[in-house]
Amino acid sequence: MRPRLPVWLRKPQTDFVALHEIKRELRRRNLHTVCESARCPNIHECFHRGSATFMILGNLCTRGCGFCAVPKARHPPTPDPREPELVADMARRMNLRHVVVTSVNRDDLADGGAAHFAATIRQIRRALPGAIVEVLTPDFMGDLRAVETVLAAGPDVFNHNVETVPRLYPLVRPQARYDRSLAVLAFASRHGGGALVKSGLMVGLGETPGEVHALMRDLREAGVAILTIGQYLQPTRRNLPVAEYLAPERFEEYRDTGLKLGFAAVFSGPFVRSSYMAEQVLREATAAEGRP
Repeated sequence: MRPRLPVWLRKPQTDFVALHEIKRELRRRNLHTVCESARCPNIHECFHRGSATFMILGNLCTRGCGFCAVPKARHPPTPDPREPELVADMARRMNLRHVVVTSVNRDDLADGGAAHFAATIRQIRRALPGAIVEVLTPDFMGDLRAVETVLAAGPDVFNHNVETVPRLYPLVRPQARYDRSLAVLAFASRHGGGALVKSGLMVGLGETPGEVHALMRDLREAGVAILTIGQYLQPTRRNLPVAEYLAPERFEEYRDTGLKLGFAAVFSGPFVRSSYMAEQVLREATAAEGRP
């Protein structure tokens, strides 16, 4: 039996006007957002604020992670070469000050889509010279040359999520490896040219507090500066069930532990997602590190 949804996870979804307006503009450009494809519970709030997380390289993922609602395909279509420019155009239309770009996994591509990420960053820079650019990348199958390609384009924030504790990888991320994700983050920390390195995880999948604390220590050792922790919510019946709904107090405890470990910012709460309130989280992190 699935655990009952607690009151603190019942979120109203009311702003349909903003939702449909942004969706209409996205469809005009044949663009996708992780907000829609992953069925994010914050979509109404974020679209109301005029914010969205762009998902590039199409809408079909080559991996089958147990937690994710994004559609899957072994051989997705070739990426649209116009997509980087269209993302930049949409970001300019939305007048974004902080642009977040993520992607599906494209293990079918030689570089995992790294050059497409870099092109998108460069197009956003041209369209919005003053904007912060944050990327949330896949692990590129551990190809650090691909990571270097993304970093060379100059993102302000480089994010790659570990998603869960190592013990649960075969269940949650069967085509990924925990050590590979840590290697990507460590490389970005060493070679990021000043980019802040960020990572995130979901809780409520069956992990223990001790495992979460150990994961946080691993991320700090890898050079991660910003950490996000949110409650896993089953997006469809085909996805993994929720093992536990954590009380808000547990999220506060994780935040306190993370700050004691030396993270510049820890955004921890039931509705926290990697790119949720990203601009605010970055301000907190830069203030903690004494950056302008």
